[in-house]
Amino acid sequence: MKYRRFGRTNLQMPVFSCGGMRYQQSWDDVAPDKVDEAGQRNLEETILRSLELGINHIETARGYGSSEMQLGWILPRLPRDKMIVQTKVAPFATAREFRETFEKSMKYLKLDHVELLSLHGINNAELLDWSLRKGGCLDEARKLQREGRCRHIGFSTHATTDIIVKAIESDAFDYVNLHWYFVNELNWPAVLAATARDMGVFIISPNDKGGKLYTPPPVLRELCAPLSPMQWNDLWCLARPEVHTLSLGASNPRDFDEHVAGLEHYERAAEITGPIAAKLRSRMESVLGADWCARWPEGLPNYVDVPGQINVQEILRLYTYARGLDLIDWGKMRYNLLGGAGGHWFPGEMAAEVKDDAIKAACASSTFADRIPGILREAHALLLDAPKKRLSQGGD
Repeated sequence: MKYRRFGRTNLQMPVFSCGGMRYQQSWDDVAPDKVDEAGQRNLEETILRSLELGINHIETARGYGSSEMQLGWILPRLPRDKMIVQTKVAPFATAREFRETFEKSMKYLKLDHVELLSLHGINNAELLDWSLRKGGCLDEARKLQREGRCRHIGFSTHATTDIIVKAIESDAFDYVNLHWYFVNELNWPAVLAATARDMGVFIISPNDKGGKLYTPPPVLRELCAPLSPMQWNDLWCLARPEVHTLSLGASNPRDFDEHVAGLEHYERAAEITGPIAAKLRSRMESVLGADWCARWPEGLPNYVDVPGQINVQEILRLYTYARGLDLIDWGKMRYNLLGGAGGHWFPGEMAAEVKDDAIKAACASSTFADRIPGILREAHALLLDAPKKRLSQGGD
């Protein structure tokens, strides 16, 4: 395993983290007797395999159903000083609710402290305010820190880049969990802002939200050879020293193997991923045009500034990579979370009703303003499927 200093926490963080949102029994809190023996054995074997590989960062959340409870049946039996344990608690309107939820997490985990505590899902301006205001969730987290219940405090986010940067620039957090990978480079300004403040940078879901790379289309397999698409994306992210760890949402002990095998190329990450990135971009340009691929994100409004809150930026991102790299299944998975299914984790509306003049006006700062209404319709036709659910709602 390779390790990187996790910003000002000074923790030596493995470049892969064991994310705890796929190996648990249930996405709901369940009674202990509802956890079957095989399910618990799978979780324990996954944790033991993770530690055997040197992946000693075990990451979970109060929102991950039975994950904390099931971890609490194994973590106290393992060498505590050899693990970095992280849990995440959502922001609440009151500090009391935040404290009560944290206490529930610790009761399940059966630990006296966690190394990393995240405010989970600072995804919009209201949740940021709940976190930062005087007497709010962050103040309560700092009390927990002074009590020795957590060592370092960060936040996780699916927000638009402006909200993420605002949270980072508050100088209130030690690290951030965010989305950034080849099919989503929009948050790079947030990564740079975190680096400037010596914050740890944890990349969320580079394999699933990063393209469903565990079931890649043939064109992606061909272009990424001799690496697998997951290995290529891992190394492409890790070629940036600003990135410290990538979450692997393992569902069983075997899910680490492909990623760890890719570390054979770790020291040459930039050298080996650069030519493959060039091939991927060339393929996208052949489908969509070089000008579109280079400039599509420029001047796009956030969904809150678009009539009907159509999430223009997100839809165009999904369209660009779905069409450009045949990532249609991934595009459908993400697109069909719009319109309320994803809540504040995936906000905004689909392009079901596009009014040309209103969209052109909202996108006036984009070079492609005149084309965008038509592209939104094309994206809707390409990606519309049965409504999806988030994992926490029973989705796949």
